[in-house]
Amino acid sequence: MAWLFLLVAGLCEIAWAIGLKYTEGFSRLLPLFGTVAAMAASIGFLGLALKSLPVGTAYAVWTGIGAVGTAALATLLRLSCIGLILSGITGLKITS
Repeated sequence: MAWLFLLVAGLCEIAWAIGLKYTEGFSRLLPLFGTVAAMAASIGFLGLALKSLPVGTAYAVWTGIGAVGTAALATLLRLSCIGLILSGITGLKITS
């Protein structure tokens, strides 16, 4: 169970890191509440994982999931958006 808790903690880490951008300096309430909830969940699940995992291992995995996941997600979102633009251009070309 500890590894599952650690995975969930890492996913919450990704969520709050991405959500932080959408708070616009903590001025938008809805993204702010979601970001704070993800932060609390991330720390909470990390705490549960630490009941049976060594702190060095758990912390390294937690931050690794967060860092790699955030970078990959940001890249995938950008690539997806570029793909949508290219699809739109192709669709416009085909229909005209």
